Amino acid sequence: MSEKPNPFDLTGHVALVTGGNSGIGLAMADALAAAGASVCIWGTNGERNETAARELDEHGGKVLAVRCDVGDEQQVEDAMAQTVEHFGRLDSCFANAGIGGVGSRFVETDLSEFRRVTRVDLDGAFLTLRAAARQMLAQGEGGSLVGTSSLAARQGQPRGQAYAASKGALVSMIKSIAIELARHGIRANAVLPGWVSTPLADPMLDSEAFHRKVLPRVPAGRWGEPDDFGSLAVYLASPASSYHTADAITVDGGYVNF
Repeated sequence: MSEKPNPFDLTGHVALVTGGNSGIGLAMADALAAAGASVCIWGTNGERNETAARELDEHGGKVLAVRCDVGDEQQVEDAMAQTVEHFGRLDSCFANAGIGGVGSRFVETDLSEFRRVTRVDLDGAFLTLRAAARQMLAQGEGGSLVGTSSLAARQGQPRGQAYAASKGALVSMIKSIAIELARHGIRANAVLPGWVSTPLADPMLDSEAFHRKVLPRVPAGRWGEPDDFGSLAVYLASPASSYHTADAITVDGGYVNF
C-alpha cells in the first residue's frame, strides 16, 4: 500500500500574507515558510518588510517582500502583479493587514476617522481578496482565502466602532466569497483572534487595569501569542482543509465562552 503524502507539506505552494512583517501575520508567514511554501509578505514599512524577509529566508524557500498599502486599489493590483510575476502563481492569500482606531467616544468620532480604519481593515481586505481570487480563478486550480477578523466581530467594542464594523463585515464577506467561489475549488475562512500580544495590542494588554480585569476571564490563563496562529495558517493553506470553508474560526483561549 503506497504511503499517503503529508497534507501539511506545502512544497511548491505560494502563499501571500498581508501585514506579514510583524505580529500574527509574521507568525503565519514563518509557519508557512517552515512548511515548505514560498511566501510573499506585503506591508507598508519597508524596513520591517526586509527584516521579516531575512527571518523567513532561514527556512530556505523563496521569499519576497513588497511594500503595499492595501487600502490603495492601484497599489494592491500592482503588488499582486509583482507577486505573481515573481512566483508564477498564487495558492493561498491571508488578508491580515489591519490598523486600530484612536479610541474616541462614539459621539465624538469623526467620519474621517471611521473611514481611516475601514479603508484598511475592510476595504483593504476586499481589495486583497479580490485580487487573489482573480488570480486563482485564472489558474483554475482552486485555492484558499483567509481573512483575519477579531472577537470584536462578535462582541461590543466601546470606542472601537470602526474596527468592530470592519471585522464584522469581513466575516460576512468571507462567507459570501466562500459560497460564490466554492464551485471553483476556492475556499474562504475567517480567523478571529482573541487577546493576542502584538505590537498593535500590547499597549492595552500591558495596562495594569486591563490585565487585572480581563486576563482572569481567559480560561487558558494567558494572552495569546502570534505563534498560536502559525499552525492554523498551514492547515488553512494546505489540502488538509479542502472541505473546510465559510467558517469563522475563533482562537481566543476560551475567552468568548467563559
